[in-house]
Amino acid sequence: MQIGVAYSEPGQQIWLNIEVPDASTVTDAIERSGILKQFPHIDLTTQKVGVFGRLVKLDAPLKAGDRIEIYRGIIADPETVPRKDMADD
Repeated sequence: MQIGVAYSEPGQQIWLNIEVPDASTVTDAIERSGILKQFPHIDLTTQKVGVFGRLVKLDAPLKAGDRIEIYRGIIADPETVPRKDMADD
């Protein structure tokens, strides 16, 4: 079955469409995609993953057409980031 694997960091986004066996899990697909070789700093023991924006566990089974997303941690404190006033538009 075909699924997608997506990862993004500042200045670089990647989306891979790959074929995986029918009984594949999120971990199986991420490993098969090769994304961990391209981004060796990805740490699946600490980073969250999701399918279509919904958090899932690494052993979650996949369905054809699923899009796995590997999330990065928040690096900016929302309390300190200035907000843009919508009235200024």
